[in-house]
Amino acid sequence: MAGFPIGQEKAQAPLGVYIHVPFCASTCDFCAFYQTVPKGDAVAYYLDAVEAEAALVNWDGRQAETAFWGGGTPGLLRPAELERLGRVMLVYGGKPTEWTVELAPATVTEDRLAMLKSLGVTRISMGVQSFNEGLLDALGRQHTPAQVYRAYDLIRAQNFSSVNLDLMFALPNQTEEQWHADLTEAMRLAPDHLSTYCLTFEEDTALWVKLSQGKVKLDVDKEAVFYRKTWEYLEAAGFQQYEVSNFARAGHACRHNLNTWNMHEWVGLGPSAASQHAGIRSSNPPDLARWHADIDAGRRAAADRVILTNELLAADSVIFGLRMNAGVSLPRLQKRFPTPQWKGVEELWPRLLVEGLLTATAEGRICLTVRGRLVADAIGAEVLEAFENAANVPAK
Repeated sequence: MAGFPIGQEKAQAPLGVYIHVPFCASTCDFCAFYQTVPKGDAVAYYLDAVEAEAALVNWDGRQAETAFWGGGTPGLLRPAELERLGRVMLVYGGKPTEWTVELAPATVTEDRLAMLKSLGVTRISMGVQSFNEGLLDALGRQHTPAQVYRAYDLIRAQNFSSVNLDLMFALPNQTEEQWHADLTEAMRLAPDHLSTYCLTFEEDTALWVKLSQGKVKLDVDKEAVFYRKTWEYLEAAGFQQYEVSNFARAGHACRHNLNTWNMHEWVGLGPSAASQHAGIRSSNPPDLARWHADIDAGRRAAADRVILTNELLAADSVIFGLRMNAGVSLPRLQKRFPTPQWKGVEELWPRLLVEGLLTATAEGRICLTVRGRLVADAIGAEVLEAFENAANVPAK
């Protein structure tokens, strides 16, 4: 059916909307997402283009089930600017049942939260990263633990349906005791959802420079210890792990992320935003002026355009599906994305099962073991290679 990823029926294809708000007052040492400092009329310039871009999308009469505003720092927008962006969402994408907005603790104010609540935002995701002031300084974060507590209280006072906290581990010089203290403090606040990310060193970041200069070091053994302790601690605290880095109380898993990981559809608006929509995967340029120029010319999501084939979606469904604790059902995916290249993955499973990296459930699902989750990225690379190798085998 035209307009939907191959193998999806229209009625079965959830639609998400991601809006990238690129503004930050400063750049954190670890961050590789596109961002810029809001100067002059930059915000108005951005909002004009977002509205124009939304008008270019062929929505096909569909309403978004989920929305996610990320950045950057969406909370840098003033209440009136948040309202304008929200109206764009409501006019073009409709009112989603789950609507997440990322906020930095230092940007959380009562009037901003009240505006988000009035628009219909249901979920707030706050980038805490750590409750330890020294570790926050090491990351270049521009907030204090005191601001985290104040922001959290203000968020809870607005009665949003769900609140997520982001934490990071394996930070430079971070001890196991410090990480345990961060997890304990997060549990004391009692969020509905917790995302815990292992620090990664992305090119063109301050941390990458420090790594190349030998000022910080990678320690994969230490990372594995942190991963295991996180999983054990949060399970004991009543949080269900549903993806390598994500944990939720019952009913609070992030539906927008699940939609993405299950290879459904989403429309990305704003500079650097990616889309998977109408049979195409593509992205906007990571530059405010170039993106604005594209929109003025009637172009959107013009970069990195790839046609969504069964082969591409099948491989990505397995790679992202294995990162989820529920794993993947090969028969269901093979029916959804029929391709001869499944043969490559079928030949890969026996070895991974013998090595203790995979397990098969009674329901016929393939899941990563704890050992497997520790090397999920490496297994994903093997899955991709298996699909590619199968594509290069001549048909008989």
